Formats: sequence, C-alpha cells, structure tokens
Amino acid sequence: MTLKENQLKNYKIDVHDLGITEYDSVWSKMKNYSRTRNTHSSDLIWFTEHHAIYTLGQNGKDEHIISPGKIKILKVDRGGQVTYHGPGQIMMYILMDIKRIELNIRQLISVLEESIINLLSEYNVKAHRKENAPGVYVDSKKIASIGLRITRGCSYHGLALNHNTDLKPFTGINTCGYKNLDIINISDLGIDENKSTIQIKLEYYFKKNIFDIKSYSA
Repeated sequence: MTLKENQLKNYKIDVHDLGITEYDSVWSKMKNYSRTRNTHSSDLIWFTEHHAIYTLGQNGKDEHIISPGKIKILKVDRGGQVTYHGPGQIMMYILMDIKRIELNIRQLISVLEESIINLLSEYNVKAHRKENAPGVYVDSKKIASIGLRITRGCSYHGLALNHNTDLKPFTGINTCGYKNLDIINISDLGIDENKSTIQIKLEYYFKKNIFDIKSYSA
C-alpha cells in the first residue's frame, strides 16, 4: 500500500548513529538489510564516520586513483567514481523503500542535495548542485558527495558530507572522476557546529524535503 500525501506528513524513518565504523562492515549490513527486507520493514537513516578508505563506484575507473599511499581501496556497488571517506566526515546512509512512497532515484538525489543546501543556508552559506555531477558545491568546491544503489525498489548508500575531515587524502585521487576538483569542509566556511547538531539538521531537512518534493510532483 502506497503512502498518500497526508500520510507522508507523518512518515517515520528510524535513525541510528553508529559512531566510527569500518566501511566494509557497514556496507555488508546495508546489503543484507536491503536484500532481506519486506514491505513491512522500516526505512532507516544510519549516521556514521569511517576509518580512512577510498571507495570506487561500480563503474569507477582505476585511472582516477593517482596516489593512494597506504589508504585501502575498495570497489563497491554504488554509483559514481572514486571518493575518500575518513574521520570528520559525516556519512548519511539511506535505507529506504522508495517504491513504497512513490519516489524515484532522481527525486531521492534531489532530496539529499537540497537537504545539504538548506542546512548550509542556515549559516548564510550559499551552496548549489551541478547538472550531471551529483553532490553539493560551495562556489566551485565540493562539500558533499552522493552515491546510491537501488535494488528491488529500495535504496542504500547515501551521502558523505565533509564536516572537519583531513582533506589531504583527496589529493591522491580525482575525486568523483574530476581532475583538480577542490574539496571543502563545513569548518572551512567559518561554521563552528558539532557533528550531532549537523546530523539532527540533516535528518530534519531530509524528512521535510521528501514531503516537499512529493507535493511538487503531485
């Protein structure tokens, strides 16, 4: 049974903060949950930070890995090219039955992008998206990456938002497949906000924007 617009206002997603985790472990749990879920399974948001790792999307090209040093490289099943994850970066994983709420993948990407744009606007920072380059940018600098996987009408993976992470590892790759792409942290923008507060705001805007985009599409 699909959710009607009035039901969507009260739509609930269970939210969990997993702390600092190994990427492999969380990826395995995401795949397992998505593979075994049914029509009654809860939709989830998982917040976490990962130990340092490069992940290469399912169609990613090895040529974009320039100088990885000792950082582990893992081929994964999300969309997109190569990116870096590490401490100080907020991972927001979306395990969601998008078919149940009649949302498509393009709309889900837009909801994620808009949530970060809304968040940064609270601090008088103007952020934007780029056509054919999913993610969020401040001027020409990328502050958040988005990569998703849809299986059986359900999503997993999600977004990576740079809070106060070490940016040096990004120089070892062509981030998201682009040469010389500048990367920026929230903390570089003069925003002194703790991780928990950022996560709460992201959760709020994500839920709000699901309803908004459904209204626009009605």
